[in-house]
Amino acid sequence: MAVVFFAMIPYNIEKKVGKIMQNRNKQSQNKSSGKKPATTGELLQIAARPVIFLLCLIMVCAFLAHYLLDSETLSEYAENNPELAYGDDDGDSRSETETAADEGKQDSALTRDEHSAYNTAEENRGEAQDFPIMPEDNETMTADTDRTVYQDGFYYEPLSDSVKERITGVSYPAEGCTVPYEDLNYVGLLYVDFNGDVQEGELICNAAIAQDMVEIFYELYRNDYRIERVRLVDEYGGDDTLSMEDNNTSCFNYRVVDGTSTLSKHALGCAIDINPFYNPYVVFNRNGSRETYISPKGSEIYADRSQNFPYKIDENDLCYKLFTEHGFTWGGNWNSTKDYQHFQITLE
Repeated sequence: MAVVFFAMIPYNIEKKVGKIMQNRNKQSQNKSSGKKPATTGELLQIAARPVIFLLCLIMVCAFLAHYLLDSETLSEYAENNPELAYGDDDGDSRSETETAADEGKQDSALTRDEHSAYNTAEENRGEAQDFPIMPEDNETMTADTDRTVYQDGFYYEPLSDSVKERITGVSYPAEGCTVPYEDLNYVGLLYVDFNGDVQEGELICNAAIAQDMVEIFYELYRNDYRIERVRLVDEYGGDDTLSMEDNNTSCFNYRVVDGTSTLSKHALGCAIDINPFYNPYVVFNRNGSRETYISPKGSEIYADRSQNFPYKIDENDLCYKLFTEHGFTWGGNWNSTKDYQHFQITLE
C-alpha cells in the first residue's frame, strides 16, 4: 500500500498544479466579468497542501519504524559502532597483531618425519593438547628454593639431600667421584610415552646444560614426540645395560665407555641416551676381531639404519634437530662406532 501511495504523489501534485492553471484562466475570465480573482497566497496554500501532508506522513512512518520495530537510526548506529561507521584504526591494528602472533606460532612448528617417534598411536593428539602459557622470559624462580621453572612440569634445581641419598653409591660413587654434587642438577619434565599418555620423568645432568634440557624436552613434549620412559639410571642399580634393555632414557651415570676404561661423558652429566633399544650402540671390528658389537642385546634388528621403523633417530628426526641446535653432537655421525641413541656436549 505504501508503494502505491508514494507512486500516486507525483500524480496528485500534477493534478493540483493543473487546478492552479485552471484557476488562473478563470481569473482572466473573471476580470472581464468583474469577479474577484484568487490571490497568490491562496494559490500557494493550495499547492503546499500535498507537500505538507507528505512531510507529516514521513514523520509518522519514521516514528512507527523506530519505536514499533525497535530499530536504530543511522546516527545511532554510527554512535554505537564508531569503528565501522568511521573506519576506526584500532580494530585493524589489533587484527594485525593477532595475525603476526599466529604466524609466529606457525613458524615455530617443526616438520615431523613419518618414521620418527612422533604420534604413532594417536595422530592428532599433540595438536589438541593445551599447553601452559608462561611469562615472556619463560623462566621463574620459586620463593623458597633454587628451583628454576621453565614451563609447568619442566624445571631444574640443585640436588636435594633426598636425591643425593638416592644416587650415592649407585650412579654416584660414594668415594672417588671427581664430579661434585654442586656441578649437577635434578631435572623434572613431562613426556608422552608409547601409549600416548603423559608421564612425569626425571634426569640428572650437568648444571651447565640444565636449561638446554628443559627447553629440548619441552619441545619434544609439545610435538608429541614419543619416549618410552625417562628414569634415573639408579632404578637399574646404575647398570647402563639394564637401562638400555628397558629402553630407558637417561643422562648422568658416573661410568666408563662400554668396553673401555675411558670415562664417559655421562659421568660429567653432559650426555644423554634417547630410546636406546631402538637406537643401539654399534662398534665395527671391535678390538680387531672383525666382529660387529651391538648393545643392548635384542636390538640388532635396529642397527640397520636403512630400514624404516618407529622411534628411529636420524638427521630428519626432531630429537636430532633440537639437540644439535643446542650445540650437542650425535653419536650416529661417528665413524668406527655408531651410538644412535647418544647426544653429548663439550663444556667450554
